[in-house]
Amino acid sequence: MPSEKILSEKQAFVAALREKMLGAVAGVVVEYKGISVAEDTKLRAELREAGVEYSVVKNTMLRLAVKDSDIAGMSEALTGSTAIAISKEDPIAAARILNKFAESSKKGFALKSGYMEGKVLSTDELSAIAKLPDHKGMLSMFAGALTSTLSGLAVAMQAYVDKQEGEPAA
Repeated sequence: MPSEKILSEKQAFVAALREKMLGAVAGVVVEYKGISVAEDTKLRAELREAGVEYSVVKNTMLRLAVKDSDIAGMSEALTGSTAIAISKEDPIAAARILNKFAESSKKGFALKSGYMEGKVLSTDELSAIAKLPDHKGMLSMFAGALTSTLSGLAVAMQAYVDKQEGEPAA
């Protein structure tokens, strides 16, 4: 039986982890085996730059953190070596970065599960989300669509004006 001090430290850790997870917009759980220290350092730096918190967590602690919450369904994926990436602002950042890394890794690094807005996501759903453009990409796509629509409207209006000028006055 663990001592009172160790037990209270673990309970505090689980409570803090639960608060982080439920307060975030999205999270991704990965199997991190087969990753070198250099690769891990590079991955952590990229995640940190995107505002994503990444840490290795014991499966038991993670199970306790998600217990009795909307994302309790993630517990089924918590086997083997587990790390979690928690994103507080960009819901796509963690999935995009980790999916890209998993696709380039041949050693066993893989997506296990994730959550977004209180819904548990499968690996297929995470992969689909990871392929979406980031916030800046979506804004540029919107601006491009808006610009092409406006330029089409301007061309149509100019054609109408040209047609009206070409007709003789009655």
